[in-house]
Amino acid sequence: MEIIVISTAAFLVAILTFFSGFGLGTILTPVLMIFFPVEQAITITGIVHLFNNVFKLLLVGKHADKNVLLRFGIPAVLTALLGAWLLLYVQHWEPLFSYTAWDKVIEVFPVKLIIAVFLIFFALVDLIPYFNTIQFGKEKLPLGGALSGFFGGLTGSQGALRSAFLIKAGLSKEAFIGTAVVVSTFVDITRLSVYTTGLSKTAISENLTLIICATVAGMAGAFTGHKLLKKVTLRSLQMLVAIMLILISIALGAGLI
Repeated sequence: MEIIVISTAAFLVAILTFFSGFGLGTILTPVLMIFFPVEQAITITGIVHLFNNVFKLLLVGKHADKNVLLRFGIPAVLTALLGAWLLLYVQHWEPLFSYTAWDKVIEVFPVKLIIAVFLIFFALVDLIPYFNTIQFGKEKLPLGGALSGFFGGLTGSQGALRSAFLIKAGLSKEAFIGTAVVVSTFVDITRLSVYTTGLSKTAISENLTLIICATVAGMAGAFTGHKLLKKVTLRSLQMLVAIMLILISIALGAGLI
């Protein structure tokens, strides 16, 4: 059942992320958390995300802006290391508190609460019109790279912040998508290199079928998104996804998933 649910989610969200520059890691991570521990969910998402990005590199990577890549991408990679290391550190913390609901003791762990808070923030960024009016000049690109890389390493969700900065960098639609894909790929490689040092290799090998199915589904979604690139705007779908993400994050932060 989890293979069907996760693969379907990967396909649908991969279509969305092709237009918005974010979404796959942000949505797929909490979906995986329904079935797996936090650190495994983020690692599996990272693997699917990486292969999806490599596939998109072949489609649009040639349009990336080299100057923006240097100013935005290098800080993103460096802070992704810090965020990924912090995730491995906080996952061992004891529960913050527990409570009883439906005759069941529910524990709230720090890492789930931290991730839930940030996922809600990223969802609100997409929902509140004010954030669409914020202007970031090119001088803010290193700061944007550092922030998006750090949260990418910590939560697996880097795209909302990355898009917020890159969309204001004066890039064409093709250059925006290509640059975002290149940066995201290098951040994925960086954080996965840290995750795999702190995660049992059996956690990956035992879920290899799931990873392959979700990866193929994500690639199919990216290919579909590429075909629809000049025809579709998905603002209403982005808002729906953001609302669903908030609901999932509340459940995650409350210890229900």
